[in-house]
Amino acid sequence: MILNNRIDFAVVFSVKNANPNGDPVGDNRPRTTSDGFGEVSDVCLKRKIRNRLQANKNPIFVQSDYFCDDGEKSLSDRFNNYIGKDKDKESIAKKVCEKWLDVRAFGQVFAFKGKKEKEIDEVSLGIRGPVTIQSAFSIEPIEVESIQITKSVNSETTDKGGKSPDTMGMKHRVNAVYVTYGSISPQLAEKTGFTKEDANQIKEALKTLFVGDESAARPSGSMKIIKVIWWEHNNKLGQYSSAKVHDSLTVDASGEVSLNELDGLKPEIFEG
Repeated sequence: MILNNRIDFAVVFSVKNANPNGDPVGDNRPRTTSDGFGEVSDVCLKRKIRNRLQANKNPIFVQSDYFCDDGEKSLSDRFNNYIGKDKDKESIAKKVCEKWLDVRAFGQVFAFKGKKEKEIDEVSLGIRGPVTIQSAFSIEPIEVESIQITKSVNSETTDKGGKSPDTMGMKHRVNAVYVTYGSISPQLAEKTGFTKEDANQIKEALKTLFVGDESAARPSGSMKIIKVIWWEHNNKLGQYSSAKVHDSLTVDASGEVSLNELDGLKPEIFEG
């Protein structure tokens, strides 16, 4: 069933002695804003959502190399091997939305050439998805703790036989509470075929966002969902603007959540 009601949502999560989203430009230190608040990018959050959707046996187009389950080596291969020689953009858009949940949820830009350019023209196609999610920001400015670590072995051989400089490294960690907001548009859901069942898949993915996401930077148990708040409106346009809905939520530095009641719009609240 196609989604007919607009949805707004929020996710509150905690970080304990972990690096929730390293910045490659900043020596992989946790991302921060110019005024010192911690940030987890929307791209990072969508990657985690995709991983959870894929773990629940949904076909995913933008797969992580670590979790690739169809043997394709690139997005271009995945696209061309599925589409074949079809050149009609409307037909292609329908096929990719029916095939991959993340495409009909988040949208996707397809600009790939076929393997044999004489047979398959370049396809340039943009699909706008109904699900949007913002970057997550910490409730308070964060303090980044950094420690120097020593690797157990040399990565490179040195002329003098001593340890190479790359045996030394840094690890960074923070302790903070973050919150992110998002929404789902029924108007765009009609375009991609995004259904009520798909929305429920997104909800379940948010509730288990950090399951299977462990790494050296994010040890098991260091990232925890505190609350998922899910507002479902009674019409396509929504009873209130997304800004007003999101502003009705207040989160303190300890992760305590409070809500200002909006007449006729009662959210579902899920514990992490």
